Amino acid sequence: MPKQHVQLTPTDRDTLTALITKGDQKARIYKRALGLLELDRGKTYTQVAQTLGMTGQTLSHWAKKYRTLGLDSLKDAPRPGRPVEMTGKQRAQITALACSTPPAGHGRWTLRLLADQCVALGSCEHLSHTHVKTSLKKTN
Repeated sequence: MPKQHVQLTPTDRDTLTALITKGDQKARIYKRALGLLELDRGKTYTQVAQTLGMTGQTLSHWAKKYRTLGLDSLKDAPRPGRPVEMTGKQRAQITALACSTPPAGHGRWTLRLLADQCVALGSCEHLSHTHVKTSLKKTN
């Protein structure tokens, strides 16, 4: 008899079934719900992993999370990394600075030079050259 990795309660099973039949969930939540249902049906990690296109380790993590948190494990965790803290006014100042003449000794503005100048002028407390790049992109 194959090992059942997850044992859902009847109410959780009904909730997950209703969730995947609705069709208006985020893909991440849909995959988690489908994975838990398949594991509850007695499939192995490798079988479900092949079906969903992920690793067995990820499914093991989802099963462990379900055992501790219940259906709250479906929720999205905050994504890693610091969020960008730039206001529209700061973006406008960067754009205005980029359109101005570069400082003496420089032929043009570089991203790092713009970031350093914004910090020196006090418009931003800290600013990386990659944030300058994304704020100057036309498709922003």
